[in-house]
Amino acid sequence: MPLEITELNHVQTTVPSSVEHAAKHFYGTILGLQEIPKPANPRSPRSRRGAWYRCGSVELHLSVEDLPADNGASRRHVCLMVANLAEAEAAMREAAIEIIPDNQPIEGWRRFYVRDPGGNRIEIAERGGEIK
Repeated sequence: MPLEITELNHVQTTVPSSVEHAAKHFYGTILGLQEIPKPANPRSPRSRRGAWYRCGSVELHLSVEDLPADNGASRRHVCLMVANLAEAEAAMREAAIEIIPDNQPIEGWRRFYVRDPGGNRIEIAERGGEIK
């Protein structure tokens, strides 16, 4: 019998400490996610790093982690839905964020990808539209 999942509560993504400030700017200012307070943990200095954001009922937890990993090569990603894909693309270009075209289009779904300052891939998508 499968589990009865009741909600998707949060997604956690990590960036190296060298780009923590840039990543907070990306998620909070460029993407416009609402930053929310993180729970305090006085025994962990890591609780003061990173940031938590909310989009609707789902949270994105940005953590700082210095590991020898190359996120830029990974296809794993978070998908953010937008009301107007053209406006989203224009905003990314205005912020000098590289647009990664969708090389595997699917019917009824328009999208492109970007990478956050830590190299994490993010799908920006809109339902509807034809494959071009």
